[in-house]
Amino acid sequence: MSAAFDLVIRGGTVATASDTFLADVGIRDGRIVQIGETLPAGAEEIDARGRFVLPGGIDSHVHLSQPSGEGIVMADDFESGTRSALFGGNTTVLPFCLQEKGQSLREALTAYHALAEGNCYTDHSFHMIISDPTASVLGQELPALVADGYTSFKVFMTYEGLRLNDAQILETMDVARRTGALVMVHCENEDAIRYLIGRHEADGDVAPRAHATTRPIVVEREATHRALSLAEVVDVPVVIVHVSNGPAIDEIRAARARGRKVIGETCPQYLMLTADDLEGMDWEGAKFVCSPPPRDAASQEDCWRGLETGVFDIFSSDHCPFRYDDPAGKLNPKGKMSFRHIPNGIPGVETRLPILFSEGVMKGRIDLSRFVALTATNHAKVYGLERKGRVAVGMDADIAIWDPEARRTIRHADLHDGADYSPYEGIEIQGWPTTVVLGGKVMVQDGELTGTKGDGRYRARALPKV
Repeated sequence: MSAAFDLVIRGGTVATASDTFLADVGIRDGRIVQIGETLPAGAEEIDARGRFVLPGGIDSHVHLSQPSGEGIVMADDFESGTRSALFGGNTTVLPFCLQEKGQSLREALTAYHALAEGNCYTDHSFHMIISDPTASVLGQELPALVADGYTSFKVFMTYEGLRLNDAQILETMDVARRTGALVMVHCENEDAIRYLIGRHEADGDVAPRAHATTRPIVVEREATHRALSLAEVVDVPVVIVHVSNGPAIDEIRAARARGRKVIGETCPQYLMLTADDLEGMDWEGAKFVCSPPPRDAASQEDCWRGLETGVFDIFSSDHCPFRYDDPAGKLNPKGKMSFRHIPNGIPGVETRLPILFSEGVMKGRIDLSRFVALTATNHAKVYGLERKGRVAVGMDADIAIWDPEARRTIRHADLHDGADYSPYEGIEIQGWPTTVVLGGKVMVQDGELTGTKGDGRYRARALPKV
């Protein structure tokens, strides 16, 4: 007689975005088919007593294998990046497919799919980055891709070569209005940044710390206000990504008070790092260069309040990894001369969930259900992953089993990404995902890799629900 289930996870504390309860979870053919007490036997069983049974994390803001400029190479490809994500309790990631100038969206996607195919340890889907919004891109390509399941795209208000002007942003948002897709916006005022860069360079102030002082809070706040105003003109929902400070948070609150639909996102760097970290000797401050930059202790507290009070709907890593001690990374030859040429981004996909669990749940800032919402359920809802983000009957059996008593010190030597450092080195953590299940297959068991490269699959997405 065959077992009733392929896998049963027994006796754990199951958490959803609204509730926690003791239960067994029965899995068959990659889906959750029953949740209850004393379920029949499974062909495979996991004892989860004393553990939390949570939906696998969804990191909806990661960068993998992305073109980064001449002579600069991103530290993670799809193999290393998704392996690292998996060990951090994630079962789905959403990296960005970058359209380069003069390139069609289809060309960019074909190349990006080829990089991912057969190389992933987690499921994945792609956001598009729109850098060249030509008439054919906006009128033909982008609407067709939304219909094919690429239901979100990102625009930049900073970085020469990537940023769009206000008219182009309005036109791109109008495609979202017509198709039901969702626009993500990186909010920083490039003209103000370039002005401040000129002042710093005139003064010979070119060390890594200048990255933070040339991107002050006001340039993020102003761009956030402008992005929200443009979205109001077009009448579309919008995602404001990687928010770092109180004034930008206030702009989101004000827009919501006007009845606007705004999704807010923040990241671990804005809870754990400050601009002082960019002061490191011998250029080590380059390890912490990302945009927006880390701020100060008051901004950290503002971001925590945003997580606690619902200003932020999603918590992502903005994993954008470069090696430090590498001429193709943070110590590239140009980078030795000026902060302007330091590759912009930090690793963090594996430590996102443990940091929020330890600093948020275990320290009483948020409860377990809020953790689940911020790290999985809301991502699935916002980005159209209809069968993910919940431990519920009918959902994909993507599950992370957490040991809330596990204590670890973050050390890059124990992580699984392709970088050579962690910006969170030395931070003490309580709580860690010890077993991770993807589509009913045990991928990590008691901290050891049991899955194989290629087990993760590409997932087309439905239209967002915001």
